[in-house]
Amino acid sequence: MKLPALDAEGFLINLSDWSEPVANALAKNEGIELTNAHWEIIHCLQQFYREFDLSPAMRPLIKYIGIQLGKEKANSIYLLQLFPGSPAKVAAKVAGLPKPENCL
Repeated sequence: MKLPALDAEGFLINLSDWSEPVANALAKNEGIELTNAHWEIIHCLQQFYREFDLSPAMRPLIKYIGIQLGKEKANSIYLLQLFPGSPAKVAAKVAGLPKPENCL
C-alpha cells in the first residue's frame, strides 16, 4: 500500500487521509503488527483527539485510558509493550493524529 503524504517524522500531513489500512502501514513502519489491544488504544486516542482537539502526551493519555478502558491498561509499561519507544508519540502517529506537543 502506498502511504499518503507524511511529514519528516512520519506523521500524516492530512489527518483525513487516515484509514485502518493506513494505520496498519504506519504501524508496520514502526515495526508493530496491530492487534486488538493496539486498536483499543488507537480508538481511545482518536476519541481523546475529538474531545480535546489535541494529541495527548503520556500522562493525560494514561489518565484517559484509565477512565475509558480501566486501570489495568492505564500504565506506561502496558503502553510501552504495545508502542515501543515513545508510546504517546508512536500511538498518535499510527492513529493518524498530530504529534503530541511535548513529545521529543
